[in-house]
Amino acid sequence: MRGTPRVAILGCGNRGADVYARLLAAQGAAVTALVEPRPARLAEVAARHGLGPEHCFAHWDDFFALGRVADAVVIATPDDAHVEPCLRALALGYDVLLEKPICLDEADLARVLDAEARSAGRVTVCHVLRTTPFFQAVLRVLRSGQLGQLVGIQHAENVAWWHYAHAYVRGHWRASPPAAPFVLAKSSHDLDLLRAFAGTPPVEVHSSGALLHFRPEHAPAGAAERCVLCPVEACPYDARRIYAACSPDTWPASVLTAGGTRLEEALASGPYGECVYAGHNNVVDHQAVTVAFAGGVRAQLTVGALTHNNTRTLKLLGSHGELRGHLERGELELHDFRRGSPLRWQVDTAGNHGGGDAGLVTAWLRFLRGEAVVPTPLAESLDSHRIAFAAERSRLGGTVERLALQSSGPGERQAASEHKPSERL
Repeated sequence: MRGTPRVAILGCGNRGADVYARLLAAQGAAVTALVEPRPARLAEVAARHGLGPEHCFAHWDDFFALGRVADAVVIATPDDAHVEPCLRALALGYDVLLEKPICLDEADLARVLDAEARSAGRVTVCHVLRTTPFFQAVLRVLRSGQLGQLVGIQHAENVAWWHYAHAYVRGHWRASPPAAPFVLAKSSHDLDLLRAFAGTPPVEVHSSGALLHFRPEHAPAGAAERCVLCPVEACPYDARRIYAACSPDTWPASVLTAGGTRLEEALASGPYGECVYAGHNNVVDHQAVTVAFAGGVRAQLTVGALTHNNTRTLKLLGSHGELRGHLERGELELHDFRRGSPLRWQVDTAGNHGGGDAGLVTAWLRFLRGEAVVPTPLAESLDSHRIAFAAERSRLGGTVERLALQSSGPGERQAASEHKPSERL
């Protein structure tokens, strides 16, 4: 396409409006339509982009009824409302930037892939970590051959105690269903990275995990239902202390104050002021996933809520070397078994998701302008979700899940959405 890309934003929450819409506008795209059911929030975001009421819609039905009036759409609706607007957008030939998770039902993966095959549009899943300078550097080391044959991957997602309390005890992802399982909602980024590192589809998945701590029986004596009423001192999960640590217009407090809500009001009456031991959550607070990939690479992902930092750490284990990394600090350390001393260097990790949000928008806009191919093919992005669905089946059933393979193009076989009979441990 030529000229300025025209993009509609479906879902004006933190990701849709505060991240993607802002970055798109800053990088030269025009935000030309908004879909959001909350009138106050819709008006707030419309004012940012100078849009009148004729460009604002309470539901995507009203927007799609206009036909193809933009070049692309961002779909950042709630987790359980990604598939239908994506199918509608593809039917009109829109290119789609689709927030993860793609879907909550594994069968919908094939529906989205089939719809893309019939459409002029292409789907880019928001796996933002691939575009960070940090993980781009990791991939360069892998492709350089310095590690020799890649054999194993050890990857940890450290969620941070306050982040888990915000999003997975009090927030939108605290109960599955209706939200995605924890491993899909939180770690589809990490599973996508494992897929990128391995370079081949997954063939076997095993997982275990549980909700151990954030349960009513672990509430301190005398704890109140809300933090603003609680007499317990020195509770690390006191919402007043967590949200006082940042200004009301920055994340995570901005989630509470969207649409003009006062922080005090949100803590007094909304879910973000509830005691973390109230029992309104059911997603795990720790999980381990082991994945075997075609070609023999095995990867271990551990996801933990009770960590002091919010970062990713990893080790890539090869026949000729080992690469270690710490995302938050931007540190990479390469041990070449043929040399005596390790090579250490720093990578820029500034920006949301270590620069991944801006990097993804940049890559997507280059695709929309015809300057590059789609950032990651949809068929490859689906593998992270197949792993996650298999991991949840494994965790709940105590099974080892075997993933079937199907042809997906020259030189590679793709994991199918269906799975072979599992094996109970």
